[in-house]
Amino acid sequence: MEGGGGRIQDQQRNTLQKYRSKAEHYLCSCLGMSSNDSNVRRTPGGLLFVRRWNNMQYVAGAAFLLIVFSDQLALAHEDLHCPRGSLSPQEVLSFAKAQLDYILGSNPMGISYMVGFGPRYPTRVHHRAASTVPYKEDKSFIGCAQGYDAWFSRQMPNPNVLVGAIVGGPGAEDEFRDLRGNYMQTEACTYNTAQMVGVFARFSQPERR
Repeated sequence: MEGGGGRIQDQQRNTLQKYRSKAEHYLCSCLGMSSNDSNVRRTPGGLLFVRRWNNMQYVAGAAFLLIVFSDQLALAHEDLHCPRGSLSPQEVLSFAKAQLDYILGSNPMGISYMVGFGPRYPTRVHHRAASTVPYKEDKSFIGCAQGYDAWFSRQMPNPNVLVGAIVGGPGAEDEFRDLRGNYMQTEACTYNTAQMVGVFARFSQPERR
């Protein structure tokens, strides 16, 4: 039995090591410390960039994983070893913080991509309920077609502020057009905000920043 148990432990250890290798490869690529052809692209302003349509989902996911891994490295008193060098847990955490800062307004456009946060944020979010007149102001029936015809193309800001929503974000050159029809950049997605909950929670603890 002991011999069999030992083999199982070895197999588990090997499996976990494979997972760790995959995780380290991903994080090194996000940090620009992998081989040149596998590093994640960045905008001139420093935002991780994967694709035009809702790029922020990848930024949010990367920031969350960077934080989790940096905390694990700190607990183990280890560094992250990449093909182009090693990074301390604090350096990994600092990069995640830089991505968060970009989302909240420290970017070339000077705009927060979290709706309702800061002095400037998207006001024409691609979201039906946010862009349609509130019922308390207009109690007439508004069907799907009517909502589209009456509100989609309007240039005015949305009548309802979708506080806390994180939109798709800027393009590869940090450019952003706040237009309702520009759904690749202005669509509000739950999986953007969901991933950022852990990021905000981590940086809400001053002693652990």
